[in-house]
Amino acid sequence: MLNYIWLALMVAAVVIGATHDTLDAVGKAAFERAEFAVMQLALPLAGVMALWLGIMRLAEKAGLISILARLLRPLMRRLFPDVPPEHPAMGSMLMNMAANILGLSNAATPLGIRAMQDLETLNRRPGVASNAMCTFLAINTSSIQLIPATAIAVLAVAHASNAFAIVSSSIMATFCSTAAGITAVKLLEKMPGYRLPAPARDAQASRPPVPAAGRTDGATPGPPPAAASPPAPLHGLAWLVLALFAAVFVYAFLRLGFSGIFGKPPLEAFAGQNAFLRATNAISLLSIPLLLSFFPLYAALRGVKVYEEFVEGAKDGFKTAVMIMPYLVAILVAIGMFREAGGIELLTRALQPVLDRVGFPTELLPLSLVRPLSGSGTLGLFSDLVKEFGPDSLLARTAGTIFGSTETTFYVIAVYFGAVGVKRTRHAVPAGLIADGVGILAAIIICRLMFG
Repeated sequence: MLNYIWLALMVAAVVIGATHDTLDAVGKAAFERAEFAVMQLALPLAGVMALWLGIMRLAEKAGLISILARLLRPLMRRLFPDVPPEHPAMGSMLMNMAANILGLSNAATPLGIRAMQDLETLNRRPGVASNAMCTFLAINTSSIQLIPATAIAVLAVAHASNAFAIVSSSIMATFCSTAAGITAVKLLEKMPGYRLPAPARDAQASRPPVPAAGRTDGATPGPPPAAASPPAPLHGLAWLVLALFAAVFVYAFLRLGFSGIFGKPPLEAFAGQNAFLRATNAISLLSIPLLLSFFPLYAALRGVKVYEEFVEGAKDGFKTAVMIMPYLVAILVAIGMFREAGGIELLTRALQPVLDRVGFPTELLPLSLVRPLSGSGTLGLFSDLVKEFGPDSLLARTAGTIFGSTETTFYVIAVYFGAVGVKRTRHAVPAGLIADGVGILAAIIICRLMFG
């Protein structure tokens, strides 16, 4: 399906540009978006991925991933019946979901790519998305999270009376979008157009070997290595070290979220928030330092050579960042050309009469159309709505809820599938768009009930 969407965006951009005299802008957008995809997305992502895949390798070697997978095994087995319960993909997907819930986008993307690489080791049809991959993408594109930090920041900068008012509406809307995405992906995978054919008997034998840990460098592995020895068990001194470490972070959590205990005024960023929001924001601020320090410490206490293993994991991050560059260029160039040609404005005018009849706010239509295509474009439209209608208006809060309960579906699909060389995305795109559509409608209904 992505083949047809990409071709339609490219051809439509040229046709619309020719009829609207915007071909010059279309041509410039192609080169600008290509440069943006490599220089401002892929290359910065390489460093971030190197960091997080190195940390993930430490967590895997220390046994943390398998522990996490066992804790949530019942839920994950229902969502991903084709993935063995003890497979590393289970832990990788859980880490990605946890990062998304906490709004840690810098961590979520590398962890999601690692999860896709782990899922690829189970894929019997190279280049074709498996059911587990499509389900994982549907969960990611539904954008489940507790705190829509970016939308809150825009409202706060515009001096909203209560920038955190959209937290509850975003949680409810993202719950709806996630439920819709999972339901859609499970139904679509059984439909004739998307159902996977039974693999041939020799399919596994003819499949190119997948290197260990989901690497995609194409190297053919040598003889299978001896089974890795399990990490050393924790003893008394190690447990004492972990207890002290936990005490430090509890102390930091209380100082951030509940500074009144220590006789200090709350942080400026937390002023006027209730206890739940202060606690949630404190957890979000501490999550990155906690993960970056706890995983290496725990691995070291279990006898893992932390520096060597981190470097090995970081190498995969750079290789993966290079691999996804062509996919990013392809999708961002098509989207940029379509936007500059005036395609979004054309769709808005065409759909406006129908949406007026059903009560859909036409002011939100451009934002809704751009959301699956471009995060930066959506942010710009959201900021314009806040400026025009005010940060406390129903439209601004609805737009913020949409921003916090949906995702840039095409970007996520390009990055995640590009990391494992999947070209046939099957039902991942429709399921993701269904999740976005339900999230947008839910946001409008919920905000009307709450703020209207």
